[in-house]
Amino acid sequence: MPKRRFMIIIMLELPTRPSKVYSLIGKGRPIVMTDQADRTMPETAGGSRAGNRALSVMDLIREAILGGTVGAGERLNEVQLSRNLAVSRTPVRAALQALAGEGLLDYAPNRGFTVREFPLPAIMDAYDIRASLEGVAARFAAERGLRPEENAVIERSLAAGDKLLERGSFEAGDLTIYRGINGDFHDTLLAAARNRMLGEMIRICHHVPMSSSRNIVAFEYRDVRRRHDDHHRIHEAIVAREPWRAELLMREHVSSIKASLIRALAERNADHPGEARPADASMT
Repeated sequence: MPKRRFMIIIMLELPTRPSKVYSLIGKGRPIVMTDQADRTMPETAGGSRAGNRALSVMDLIREAILGGTVGAGERLNEVQLSRNLAVSRTPVRAALQALAGEGLLDYAPNRGFTVREFPLPAIMDAYDIRASLEGVAARFAAERGLRPEENAVIERSLAAGDKLLERGSFEAGDLTIYRGINGDFHDTLLAAARNRMLGEMIRICHHVPMSSSRNIVAFEYRDVRRRHDDHHRIHEAIVAREPWRAELLMREHVSSIKASLIRALAERNADHPGEARPADASMT
């Protein structure tokens, strides 16, 4: 029996900012286009307006893939993307080529670009590697100390998360908001590690999307509440300049998401016994 594959939608390291909404593929599904990706972007120092536009279109499409808006195996039509995003085909083509270079898209002659599908074992492997690397990032941040502006960003993200979670449940749009809060926390800690090579290695792991294929497992409020409590403990360890404690807490934080995924899949498969069990996907 062929192995099934899954789409896993989670929040870790997938920030989403205040946004405009456009249709990406023309199938009625929205994707998030950040204000920074507006087609009226100014030219910045060191880069042309066209280059900036290609980068922002690439960010847009990457977010759609990583967030599960565009499913694995789907073809990305250059002409349709250009029309829907109100940009020329040049930045769209550049963005698609760059994303293929990152490994998020496959290219075939006469077919064009399609979203690459990652099997569940690859996603699990990425969690294991990220747990180690992000643990090291937390240790470096504790050893080197947070700059005042870094600490301010983290404290704001913690306060915003506390406010969002105080109701005890999620309302429409809350998960999207929390993804931005979560992204601020993790991005700032990675910057605080002040190690470019480590940052590049972690970003490579992020090229294996935490969402893949066509079946959806969405984590619940309780999972997000637990993750946010982890953020408080990690921050406390870093501020206290306890490097090894910070590393351990971050490793546990990332690894717990993998454990939650396994649990969520098991619960879903109990309700849908015809689908593959976690063990069938080489997760044990």
